[in-house]
Amino acid sequence: MNETELDNIYNFVQISDRIATAGQPTEEQFAEISSEGYDVIVNLALPTSTNAISDEAEIVDRWDMKYIHIPVIWENPTLADFQQFVKVMDTYSEQKVLVHCAMNMRVSAFIYLYRRIGDRVEEEKAKQDLAKIWTPNEIWQAFMEKVQKYYEEKDKST
Repeated sequence: MNETELDNIYNFVQISDRIATAGQPTEEQFAEISSEGYDVIVNLALPTSTNAISDEAEIVDRWDMKYIHIPVIWENPTLADFQQFVKVMDTYSEQKVLVHCAMNMRVSAFIYLYRRIGDRVEEEKAKQDLAKIWTPNEIWQAFMEKVQKYYEEKDKST
């Protein structure tokens, strides 16, 4: 894919033609995100996270994009958080979505899980994009294992 201004967003990763992830964009970068055809912004950071923009919803709305906030507590990500994320991603599956948090760490873990569980992307392929950002710590590793186990059990029962 061609390099764009989006590559200047902190920890920006283009996952597919319709999904990208990033750390917190600046107010100015939302204009570029809109001009690149993104329809939906999903924010997994807390309002108190590093570089959070207090009026982000209004800024995103100004650029005619949909804003969805799923605040995920860094020290305590939950299955319910992930399930809400899956519903959002499935709802907007035909639109371009940029998912961000403060540093793209929460997001990279959620996207890894979403691709593994929903899209059935191979482990190594899904891990490549996660590894571009970080190696999950103990809390996040346990969370990822818990979510995967939940969906494996769910698959067995259906």
